[in-house]
Amino acid sequence: MCLIIEDMERSIAHIDMDTFFVSVERLVNPKLVGRPVVVGGTSDRGVVAGCSYEARSFGVHSGMPVKMARQLCSEAAYVRGDMELYSKYSDQVTEIVAEAAPLYEKASIDEHYIDITGLDHFFGCLKWSTELRQRIIRETGLPVSLGLSVNKTVSKIATGEAKPNGLRNVPTNIVQPFLNPLSIRKIPMLGPQTFKLLRSMGIITIGTLSTIPPEMMERLLGKNGISLWKKANGIDPTPVQSWSSQKSMSSERTFEQDTTDVQLLETMIIRMSEELAFELRSKQKMTSCVTVKIRYSNFDTHTLQKKIPYTSFDHIIRGVAKTLFRQLYNRRMLIRLVGVRLSNLISGTYQMNLFEDAPEMIRLYHSMDSIRQKFGKQAIHSASAL
Repeated sequence: MCLIIEDMERSIAHIDMDTFFVSVERLVNPKLVGRPVVVGGTSDRGVVAGCSYEARSFGVHSGMPVKMARQLCSEAAYVRGDMELYSKYSDQVTEIVAEAAPLYEKASIDEHYIDITGLDHFFGCLKWSTELRQRIIRETGLPVSLGLSVNKTVSKIATGEAKPNGLRNVPTNIVQPFLNPLSIRKIPMLGPQTFKLLRSMGIITIGTLSTIPPEMMERLLGKNGISLWKKANGIDPTPVQSWSSQKSMSSERTFEQDTTDVQLLETMIIRMSEELAFELRSKQKMTSCVTVKIRYSNFDTHTLQKKIPYTSFDHIIRGVAKTLFRQLYNRRMLIRLVGVRLSNLISGTYQMNLFEDAPEMIRLYHSMDSIRQKFGKQAIHSASAL
């Protein structure tokens, strides 16, 4: 006999690696411990990708031009950053979570949600979460903050309140008392423009927002208004989505006539790579694995893949895809199909090439994406894809 409890109260843990990039840099270089640290470039042309709590006390924050950060905190250590190293430590944390957790979602390079509903009957959710956090700290050396509550929204807010390097448990009976005094800034996905609008209406705390009639919020902000009202009232049915390295997006092209035209084949690989990279950025995703596929005229199919630091940029993805194709296509037989797949997808928009590239490059990407959003993803390509 199987008994299913439809309305079992959920237990969701959210873990966040505190100042992740800085923490990894401090593992590599202990001399940075206790100092203001800014990750994002050693020249004034970059943008801050991460900073320590010490640097934040000077007003430095992510997304700020490095030049401005230097004006605010000249004594900070400025580190160019190493996405390959950060990806390595991110994967180590994921491996620990995957080994222990019944269901988890890798939300970004430094965040995971874990659904541990039902563990209270066997082990205890708080005890389990505490031991997982301690294990991550012990095996990676990185500081970890953890929030535990009834859904993703409250657990993420709890993590924020647990920082730095702490744990916060918010059981059902104190969800609203916990949320009420907090600033509406704490609500996930509440953007700066919405904050300004609500602030102009005198809505400063989550408690105040929770008392606004939902009909008024809907008239004010549409569906997003209802979503914010629910979050302010501790309501979030969003499930933890099982994360797998198989999560991917791909593109394939079957030729009308089989071909050995290498220039044509490489052009198609580059074009598909650029379109997939645009799709990544549109969905605020990044990839850490590129796979190229070819199918010969006799239907023999071969693939080759490469793990890379998390990225969503055309010039990185197309370069890897082009190299993989050249390694893969060695039989000089007629080809029927080529394809590119991006996998190991996570949420995130870290502009990691800002460590090296000038703001002009970022503006170029923004301009290209704007054209694609308006006229379609095939509206613009690099010269090598034409």
